Amino acid sequence: MARGLTAAQVRQDVDVVARAGLDLETFLVEAVESVRRAVPWVAACIATHDPSSHMLTSARKYGELAIRNSHDHEFGLIEYGTEEPTSFRAIARAEVPAAGVHLLTGGRTELSPRLSQFMQPNFGFADEARLAMRDGSEAWGGVALFRGADDAPFDEAEVDFLASLAAPFAHGVRSGMLARVADHAPCRPDAGAGPAVIIVGPDNQITQMTPAAEVRLSELATGPGHCAPLSPVAALIGAARRFARGESEGIPRCRLRTASGMWLVLQAGPLSSFRDRDGDVVITIEEARPPEIVTLVVAAFGLTPRERDVTQLVLQGVDTKEIARTLHLSAYTVQDHLKSVFEKADVRSRRELIARIYFDQYVPRMGGELAPSGWFS
Repeated sequence: MARGLTAAQVRQDVDVVARAGLDLETFLVEAVESVRRAVPWVAACIATHDPSSHMLTSARKYGELAIRNSHDHEFGLIEYGTEEPTSFRAIARAEVPAAGVHLLTGGRTELSPRLSQFMQPNFGFADEARLAMRDGSEAWGGVALFRGADDAPFDEAEVDFLASLAAPFAHGVRSGMLARVADHAPCRPDAGAGPAVIIVGPDNQITQMTPAAEVRLSELATGPGHCAPLSPVAALIGAARRFARGESEGIPRCRLRTASGMWLVLQAGPLSSFRDRDGDVVITIEEARPPEIVTLVVAAFGLTPRERDVTQLVLQGVDTKEIARTLHLSAYTVQDHLKSVFEKADVRSRRELIARIYFDQYVPRMGGELAPSGWFS
């Protein structure tokens, strides 16, 4: 690892690009290449997560991973269908938001099935260092860096340095996630009539899906360096298997944003055995309703607890005086909180704040006819 001035400069560079208002793709490219100057890597993978469930919402690959055979489906099943101390979920909950497999295992990397049974045979990587993009208690994704057999393992100083980047990475992902969607990529609220349902067989392969599910899956984000569009689905399958074995609580679900800017909710669960069918998993895809998005978007603004309280009341149409009475604050203090909220959300009024939170996905359709889903068509 480059010491001293180089590490300090890289940390500053990542912090600057995190606060530059960049779209998600640009931020991640800039940030991971900056990290490479202080912590060299031959390949990298960056995943974004739903901060509530820690489930995968997208993934991007850099370096040697971007040009190799992907194995994306298999990775999703392993990462979210098993648990080890360096899984993204474990690091997101750990006291230190970074870890190295070689360091954690004392050099016995065979103790990590993910590295020894998947990464090494498929890609030749000998060590992996991971970072949870965490700001406070909310984790917005993870970074995985890899080195080959001829490279030195990641050392303690490098892992400590990665941990220092947790908050800047989280800030950049939060901001990039809320970046405006290009005008040429309109939302498709009426695409795919009927329920969007996917059936997965015991071999973890999709066996059936409805036409609406095909449409929704086609809208998942893709691009150069992206993992397969179905990667979030593979992650849900793996998590559903863990749930079926009683190794986790709660049905796995995630909220993700499509390439067109629409928010979807994906949920997976094991099906009960029936006749000759056993081990199937069902995945449903629905357009996210406003209450499902508000908590995620407000969290992405990086608001303080009091600012969140004020925002919640604003979304309910409560005026300043009533907000002050409800929260036992002065009207001037409420205005100060609102000013801070407007700055963080990059808006100038309550009206713009409401539109920013609900996005163009909802606001233009308010008052329209209801679709079969129960939301505006």
